[in-house]
Amino acid sequence: MASHTTLILLLPLLAAAAVAAADVAPASAPPAAQTINLTGILEKGGQYNTLLRLLNATRVGEQLGSQLKTTYDGLTFFAPTDAAFAALRPGTLNGLSDQEQVQLVLYHVLPRYYTLATFQTASNPLRTQATGPAGVYTVNVTTTTGQSLVNVSTGVAAVPLGTTLSADFPLAVYSVDGVLLPEQMFGKAKAPAPAAAPASAAGKGANKEHKKGGAMPKNEVAATAPTAGAGGEDSDDSATTNAAAVAGAAGVVWTAALVGIANLVIA
Repeated sequence: MASHTTLILLLPLLAAAAVAAADVAPASAPPAAQTINLTGILEKGGQYNTLLRLLNATRVGEQLGSQLKTTYDGLTFFAPTDAAFAALRPGTLNGLSDQEQVQLVLYHVLPRYYTLATFQTASNPLRTQATGPAGVYTVNVTTTTGQSLVNVSTGVAAVPLGTTLSADFPLAVYSVDGVLLPEQMFGKAKAPAPAAAPASAAGKGANKEHKKGGAMPKNEVAATAPTAGAGGEDSDDSATTNAAAVAGAAGVVWTAALVGIANLVIA
């Protein structure tokens, strides 16, 4: 009888202990973090086959999957389309080492969850998950006031954000029509110098104008003007005019002399 009484008295204590143990047990990860799958999101998009192969070959896909289960800040992923990779210079990807391919993929990952709205208040530069000898690789983000337009600049090129593939915390995935190329790996963008017109082509153009009867430039006119004493029709006309003037002057002198002699004889 005493044993039954003791058991009845202990039952409330055992229940309280069970409740306390449940309270201190570690909580499981949020359901959203368990169900979000980057690979599944990209496969559903249908135009990210090259990116999926890179995620698998570099094992970055597995790394991100592990991070999503434990992250408090979330992740943002920029997903280049197949067309974006096709637009790269031939041999770009094959020319990278395995480690450089890993860094290229990680350059498309921000270690924080960003919505289109939070991009507008973000402070540049934004850190990516790619690193090199000089430290963490970064990007700059610019937005258009009053619109959901976001551009990501790498120092090599600026790429606009496209479709939002996922916006559920802890992962935001945005489609991009260009591969983000880190300046540390690909150098700064350089504008091509304007091509100078060949001198021979300029000369041919001038000759064609002369042949068509076009007016010559003033400097050419001055260079081709006749010099004094040069032969030709103009010099012949000038000599004829001078001779006539001399002859006229001689006639005037002879007439004056004859008039003077006649006056002397009459006197």
